[in-house]
Amino acid sequence: MPPQSLTQPNNMNRIEKLMKTERKVLSIYFTAGYPQLDDTIEILKELERSGVDMVEIGLPFSDPLADGPTIQKSSEKALANGMSTELLFSQLNEVRRHISIPLLLMGYFNPILQYGPEAFFSKCRDVGIDGLIIPDLPLSEYNRSYRHLFEQHGLLNIFLITPQTSGARILEIDTASNGFIYMVSSASTTGSNTAAGPEQGAYFDRISRMALENPQIVGFGIRDAESFSHATTYASGAIIGSAFIEMLKERGIPGISQFIRSIRPL
Repeated sequence: MPPQSLTQPNNMNRIEKLMKTERKVLSIYFTAGYPQLDDTIEILKELERSGVDMVEIGLPFSDPLADGPTIQKSSEKALANGMSTELLFSQLNEVRRHISIPLLLMGYFNPILQYGPEAFFSKCRDVGIDGLIIPDLPLSEYNRSYRHLFEQHGLLNIFLITPQTSGARILEIDTASNGFIYMVSSASTTGSNTAAGPEQGAYFDRISRMALENPQIVGFGIRDAESFSHATTYASGAIIGSAFIEMLKERGIPGISQFIRSIRPL
């Protein structure tokens, strides 16, 4: 499949196009600069070859709020390797020559603020990023100060909901969203094994019955074919992060294809 151009036809973001398909979306998260500093593009290439639908590239940060031990350690290693925001943009400079699937950056707002939001969003657009997941950017602050920058640069802002998010808040997020809503499976951090329990089933069912405008993709605790299948019974897709990073630590890039096919065969 040839890479798509940076300019989206019909002004439709790649994420929006993906979410219009019938396929249950398999999204992978990995930390930029891990395991090795220059692995970013090779990991992306192998993920696309293996049939992944979308990728979240983690911008490592020293003080994460939502990340469990596995992702925290990968961020520590990436930072020690020398990863930075500027270096990541440099690595991604020609990514659209190789990669056609939707790409998101996931990280915390402090590095974006330090880089300069306008410059950051402009670079995202220039390299072909489709959306951002910023767990600590409040909805009110997004609407007040940053929504226009996302829209100006053709970027989607993906909001998170949890089992504790009120119905009223979920409806507010749905109104402000495009693409999809990131449905956190539990109140725990990433890497938990709690995505397939009865409480999660009740939560997923509750959200499904709300008939939201935006599709939902489940994250946190998805680590194998069973948890992927359970989550996508209720949602349009699921995200695997910690389990993928654990695999990278053990087997490196050569292990990607087998890992992805163990989740969802081509």
